[in-house]
Amino acid sequence: MSSDDTRRAELAANLARVRARIDAARSAAGRTDEVTLVAVTKTYPATDVALLADLGVTDVGENRDQEAAPKAAAIGGRVRWHFVGQLQRNKAKSVSAYADVVQSVDSVRLAAALDRGAAGHGRVVDVLIQVSLDGDPERGGALPDSADPDRGLGQAASAVADAEALRLAGLMAVAPLGAPPDAAFARLAEIAAAFHVDHPTALVLSAGMSDDLESAVSHGATHVRVGSALLGKRHYLG
Repeated sequence: MSSDDTRRAELAANLARVRARIDAARSAAGRTDEVTLVAVTKTYPATDVALLADLGVTDVGENRDQEAAPKAAAIGGRVRWHFVGQLQRNKAKSVSAYADVVQSVDSVRLAAALDRGAAGHGRVVDVLIQVSLDGDPERGGALPDSADPDRGLGQAASAVADAEALRLAGLMAVAPLGAPPDAAFARLAEIAAAFHVDHPTALVLSAGMSDDLESAVSHGATHVRVGSALLGKRHYLG
């Protein structure tokens, strides 16, 4: 068996296990809707993305523009590209050239930069507003129940909704470090319910990673971002 065949078999087995976990979590929560798997391929080569696409994975997430851009160029439209890492405004033009979804917009200024980039490329980019569940500025996220003119959740969402080249699709969050994910995602579900009053079509809720996807699905996540459980222990690219 070639190395490509071995890797394909490994990914296929991991994918089957992850999908089984998602299905079990949906069943336990009494859900009949679909949950989209976003395969987070940071540190893994474009060849793995191609193999995942062959196995039926339709959505792929990346954290760093300098790694994502060449992968997107190599793989192209075979998958839907999600940018899931913290995004600096000076990278917005580059990211908007290939990302179909940006899951980490957390300020009015970032929304404006991404809008300019997408418009310049003649594209419309779906956006999720990243919600801070702990207020930690180092981890990013717009602030719920805040009147902050730049980082308030309502203000950032309005900036995206009013943008020319962005489409407000929903919310994203990461469970705080050291906190029980169940409590964090329960809080996120409350925030999402209030958010939908003002933005009834922005129904995407991206939450949950390899270790806590069951909790996220139980609280309504429509998308889960899975890396290590799918691709294995990370080996960082040089």
